[in-house]
Amino acid sequence: MLNNKQFGSAGETIVVEELLTGDEVSCLAFSDGSTISMMPPTQDHKQLNDGDSGPNTGGMGAICPYPLISQKDLETVRQELLQRAVEGMRKEGHPFVGVLYAGIMLTSCGPMVLEFNCRFGDPETQSILPLLESDLYEVCLACVEGTLSQHLPQFTPQLYTAGVVLASQGYPGSYKKGLPITGIDGVEKLGPRVQVFHAGTKKEGEGTVTNGGRVLAVVAMNSDLQAACKEAERWASFIEFDGAYHRSDIGFRVLEKNPPNRMTCLSYRDAGVDIEAGNKLVKAIQPLAKDTQRPGCDASLGGFGALFDIKAAGFSDPILVSGTDGVGTKLKIAQEVGNHATIGQDLVAMCVNDILSHGAEPLFFLDYFATGRLNVELAQEIIRGIAVGCTQANCALVGGETAEMPGMYQGEEYDLAGFAVGAVERGQLLPRMQQIKEGDALIGLPSSGLHSNGFSLVRKVMETSGLAYDVPSPFNKGKTLGEEFLEPTRIYVKELLPLMHQGWVKAFSHITGGGLVENLPRVLPRHLRAEVDAGQWSVPPVFGWLAHKGNIPSFEMSRTFNCGIGGVLVVDQSLTEAVLKHLATSGVTASIIGNLADRKEGDSVVIKDLQQALFNSWKFPTGVTGKKKVGVLISGSGTNLQALIDSTSGASGSSSSQIVLVISNKAGVQGLERARKAGIQTLVVDHKGFGSREEFDREVDTCLRKAGVEIVCLAGFMRILSGEFVKKWRGHLLNIHPSLLPSFKGHNAHEQVLAARVRISGCSVHFVEEEVDAGAIVVQESVPVYPTDTVSSLADRVKRVEHKAFPAALELVASGQAVLRDGVIQWSQ
Repeated sequence: MLNNKQFGSAGETIVVEELLTGDEVSCLAFSDGSTISMMPPTQDHKQLNDGDSGPNTGGMGAICPYPLISQKDLETVRQELLQRAVEGMRKEGHPFVGVLYAGIMLTSCGPMVLEFNCRFGDPETQSILPLLESDLYEVCLACVEGTLSQHLPQFTPQLYTAGVVLASQGYPGSYKKGLPITGIDGVEKLGPRVQVFHAGTKKEGEGTVTNGGRVLAVVAMNSDLQAACKEAERWASFIEFDGAYHRSDIGFRVLEKNPPNRMTCLSYRDAGVDIEAGNKLVKAIQPLAKDTQRPGCDASLGGFGALFDIKAAGFSDPILVSGTDGVGTKLKIAQEVGNHATIGQDLVAMCVNDILSHGAEPLFFLDYFATGRLNVELAQEIIRGIAVGCTQANCALVGGETAEMPGMYQGEEYDLAGFAVGAVERGQLLPRMQQIKEGDALIGLPSSGLHSNGFSLVRKVMETSGLAYDVPSPFNKGKTLGEEFLEPTRIYVKELLPLMHQGWVKAFSHITGGGLVENLPRVLPRHLRAEVDAGQWSVPPVFGWLAHKGNIPSFEMSRTFNCGIGGVLVVDQSLTEAVLKHLATSGVTASIIGNLADRKEGDSVVIKDLQQALFNSWKFPTGVTGKKKVGVLISGSGTNLQALIDSTSGASGSSSSQIVLVISNKAGVQGLERARKAGIQTLVVDHKGFGSREEFDREVDTCLRKAGVEIVCLAGFMRILSGEFVKKWRGHLLNIHPSLLPSFKGHNAHEQVLAARVRISGCSVHFVEEEVDAGAIVVQESVPVYPTDTVSSLADRVKRVEHKAFPAALELVASGQAVLRDGVIQWSQ
């Protein structure tokens, strides 16, 4: 074939390539023309399928650093390959500035070069750069300026990364494009230790679709290589599109040669459990527990079990009563608000009030605190609240369990459970079913608020209303909604035990989840019905507000919340006056809320006039009649417009505003289509058809007023409004800005944020003034800024909280809770 010149002149020279065997590794380095600085070595996986089978690809994933290369071989690569290449080019008058990429095989004779490139490698770079602690821009600048030796890049030690590539079905052959991708947002919310790198994707509408063979790479970081590989594969599986494919064995060559138990000497702390922190917590809470000691127990901590001398507590013929409970999703609000001081009181209250329903005096209490990562100060704050609750209930905090469970909970997220044990003399056990009769009075004990039930519905109301927990309470001046919701559960032990010991109480019902409707029957004979009149007690305004904002029917309120009654006593009619007098002396404003009647059939609890009582407890702010008419000005896709549409046209109908007009200065934009789909009137007022900014603004003003608009929202409106327009709508004109004002004003806020290297950003909804981004701020939402953020990734994260903040601000203004007077917001109920 060669002799016959079948390949022409190309066949005159023959290159014989040596067969090399060994492990491949990629070694990259920065160069400024004379100095090089190596990046951690990495290993990619070229073949399509698990086990390095199938066709070659551009790379299906990579791990970094590659742990099996010796320091001797690394030094050989640095000195004999990379540094020599840079020096040779410099001597030839062509200094190389940039990134050198050497594909190396580690043979028995030492490192051998397989390929040499002048670029970052893919997918190696996605696994290398998350480990870079230095600013990549500054490193590149040092290369360009020839000062790399003075600004050597630093990489995070003792951490591994693993990257898994998601490919289109058919790759590396032909494949489809334009397939919708789901799950990206969920993975990006995991934080800086899991990152998504886009390759073959593109934006389409509000979503992302495939646009290439290798579509995305998911990179996970962990102190353990095997864990990093598993996490990357797990979260790659979370992202889905039709035909998505990825390898499930990235890193297998290293892990097979070095099983995890031989790679490192592990400690419990390496697994995420900090024994020293746990010991520090025990030491910190010992005095808190000691303060709760009572007769029968000294509340000492540290033993395998807690001891209680029931005779020393004064009992002669006791029956033990136990109860266990948690706080439910009230914890979610405490964690979001960052206020954990009273959640421990809630835990104690839920348990001791339950055993009090049997007439039992609480004796001792144990807690269970589980978290992903133990924050000693936070745990101490919670347990201090538990100790306060124990003191109020006169029971001893004798012990508990603190469980640090990384992987079960995210970060410092936590859960709580409590366990209370009490005792009652045999003859005083409640309820006294045989003595409860028709005509007995029902005495309601006031709650302190929501107590610890119904918070899943509370959170849903907040979500559908677009409200944040830090907004001022509309029914309690000086407090936020979050503070209102976190009001601790009332403990009734000290007020009720004397009455129970007197024999004046036939039954006590603790009103928890299920409300009056489901808790009262638990202490009543089946032949009796509780007839309750909601007009006989003062319903706290939080319940009326929730019913209004969530459009919740009164029956649903009655079986979800306590509606202002935390407990109900069943007493003989002849003792009502004495019981009420005793309670008043104890500081409890109780009232007769109903009585027991004969029940032949029907409901066991009937509540009269609850709907009216809820309405009377909180009324719509004065000065606000009906829904405020809103006009929205846009110039583009209208994602914030969609958030406003969703919040004002929700199924609950509880919004204080209604969008009646959307105006765009550009025709054919997606925001107009969003408005039309929602049945909202749209107009196009093209600014190019006007001689001046003022003329254009006057036309917009005319259109707004013709539609009866009372509030104007700027949702991506890319025009600077004239002073004349701003003055006309002052106090009724809202804008959203993608930073935490007053920092980073102007059109390039994200660039400013990244340049300043701050660690937090967000968005601000503010009243518009003539000075750009200078108006009074109504609502702000924050997001973290990660070292690896780009303008695009930061913008996406901020956009998500914009969709929460803008509706919340509009509701505050439309409901009259936020009113601008003399440039300052006046907050009202």
